[in-house]
Amino acid sequence: MFLNPSKILFVSCLILGTLISISSNSWLGVWIGLEINLLSFIPLMTNHNNILTTEASLKYFLIQAFASATLLFSIIMSYLMSYTTFQFDTEISYSILIISALLLKMGAAPFHFWFPGTMEGLNWWNAFILMTWQKIGPLILLSYVISTNTFIIAIIVTCTIIGSIGGLNQTSLRKLMAYSSINHLGWMIAALTMGNNLWIFYFLMYTFLTASIVFLFNCFQIYHMNQNFLMLSHTPTIKFCLFTSLLSLGGLPPFLGFLPKWMVIQTMSETMSIFVVTVMVITTLFTLFYYLRITFSAFLLSYSDIKWNSFPILNNNSLFKLMILASISTFGLSLSTLMFSLL
Repeated sequence: MFLNPSKILFVSCLILGTLISISSNSWLGVWIGLEINLLSFIPLMTNHNNILTTEASLKYFLIQAFASATLLFSIIMSYLMSYTTFQFDTEISYSILIISALLLKMGAAPFHFWFPGTMEGLNWWNAFILMTWQKIGPLILLSYVISTNTFIIAIIVTCTIIGSIGGLNQTSLRKLMAYSSINHLGWMIAALTMGNNLWIFYFLMYTFLTASIVFLFNCFQIYHMNQNFLMLSHTPTIKFCLFTSLLSLGGLPPFLGFLPKWMVIQTMSETMSIFVVTVMVITTLFTLFYYLRITFSAFLLSYSDIKWNSFPILNNNSLFKLMILASISTFGLSLSTLMFSLL
């Protein structure tokens, strides 16, 4: 994907736009960085061989342009109102407007309606960028203005509920990963209210687990649920790696994905956010339910191979990378606990 010189240019500008936005000392510089990031990602999304990418890129451009316009409007208005003598409580309202624009940019609920449809039209590596890198800028900018209030609590609860319920009836793996991303975004925003270190750790763990799953899906070109059962039935080792990574992403306790959620639960319990933690844990159980349903169907049922289909065969290098990623996601929590106990 990235061997094309134009792709390398756009990826460099994509990274540069995010770095400009998070290192700027003015909101105007933030807006410029976000626009560079947006205009660099659009050419990466388009693919002339797939008509769905055109629809996805147009949808992404319109939503991001609207969010950028809302952000710029709220920035200018809050700047102008700070020089007036009116005694209205405008600072809070424009702060909510800035937060809403940032939430729309990263696809957080209830501003998530564009996110699953856009994911459906992308290949796996573009979907991975949309789920991970494109959230870095808005999340860091959100940390500048966030405060624990009723609006943020409502956003956290809405993200976890919609992210868990939305994935129940999905057969498309890209939409399933999109709703999983929305659910994890609720956890990241909750971690953001507790401190920067916690959400950065959660984001790194989420990125690692998502990368291991996307790597396998991209190797086998798997996009729908039934392909898991048909294409991986002759490779039980790779099937085991895939579904343990999915359970780890869902946060099942023996796996590495439980560690960041454990830390968020512990930190929020100490600050007496019991109601929010309870809702987050219950909705995560819904997420685990549809992961476990897929896993049980794959492990316990026997599927007949389609003999005339040609299955992609991984070379030794790709298989080694896959085994390393799956081993870390499966045994990472046990190894980290053992290391801390020895220290």
